Amino acid sequence: MAKKKVILTRKIQILLDESDPEKRRVYQNRLHQWHDLIFKASNIAISHQFMQENIKDLLYLKEEAKVKLLDGKQNAAGILTTSRRNTTYQLLSKYFKGKVHSNIITNLNTSIVKAFFTDRQAYAKGEHSLRNYQKNMPIPFSGKLLKWIGLVEDRDFKFVLFKLPFRTFLGRDSGRKKKLIQQIIAGDIKIVQCAIKREKSGLFLFLCFEKPIDEMELKQGVVAEASLSLEHPVVVQVGHDLYRIGNKEEFLYRRLAIQAARHRIEASCSYNSGGHGKKKKLHRLETFRQKEKNYVQSKLHLYSRQLIDFCIRHQAGTLILVNQTPKNVVAHEDVFLLRNWGYHGLIEKIRYKAELAGIHLIVE
Repeated sequence: MAKKKVILTRKIQILLDESDPEKRRVYQNRLHQWHDLIFKASNIAISHQFMQENIKDLLYLKEEAKVKLLDGKQNAAGILTTSRRNTTYQLLSKYFKGKVHSNIITNLNTSIVKAFFTDRQAYAKGEHSLRNYQKNMPIPFSGKLLKWIGLVEDRDFKFVLFKLPFRTFLGRDSGRKKKLIQQIIAGDIKIVQCAIKREKSGLFLFLCFEKPIDEMELKQGVVAEASLSLEHPVVVQVGHDLYRIGNKEEFLYRRLAIQAARHRIEASCSYNSGGHGKKKKLHRLETFRQKEKNYVQSKLHLYSRQLIDFCIRHQAGTLILVNQTPKNVVAHEDVFLLRNWGYHGLIEKIRYKAELAGIHLIVE
């Protein structure tokens, strides 16, 4: 029986590996142009998918104008020259062929169509508005196009993508990422659709790969019941064993201390000397915003990891988050809880780690 697999993503900073300033400028301009075109193409594609989905609801059309959005080759009443999913690919190819690599167009269309069909029920009920893609969206491409050259100075890797030379910048977390890339080069790990994204801090590669879910000796009959609260972020019980993960002083008070420091800096920013731009004046304020974000993410990862490890030690094949839905309603009504306690973020991290461990998660 084949192992179940899950798609994981690692974010790796990359640099253009070109010493000639003129060539480097050309490569940078090409990436900027691709980002702008991808942003435009994404909004065009999802708008056409939405129009095709709702054309039957245009009641002001004549009866003879009402048609079926089907492939004419498969249905005589259909008016399309191809399948529904392929219509936007043909559209994007017509507008952007020669400006963007065809592999990018293919992967972009696949992602847009998948996202639309995921949200189509919410669109029909009026619960969601149509997605609006921004200029900083990533450039998708097939992972097989990454041509790895090799290791440089026993630390970073060189690779070529769309005839552009790059090198990685692994930073402090070089050990695990270095091992991952070496496994990819050796063919031990299969990479799938990846992406490149330009951010304020630089250029990043989102490396996506398949990872088999480890088979652990879990018993579906053993149930772990967990409760999320403000006093203790996670309280989990299996049988008579009760385990409290974290506490209010550890998580909330530390976060409030970071917020207080940020508020003091915010109050003093108006007294900073001018002449160096807004970004320079608000640099310290942005630093503390990022500190708070990093602190919360680190704690939520820690709590979810400890919860899953507890379930594995007790061979619990099922994890139930007890009475979580009512708590989410209360948290949305309480401004303090909504601002300071990320129920949704913790649940998503628990769900992700539970899937990797093969634990069935139930949210009540």
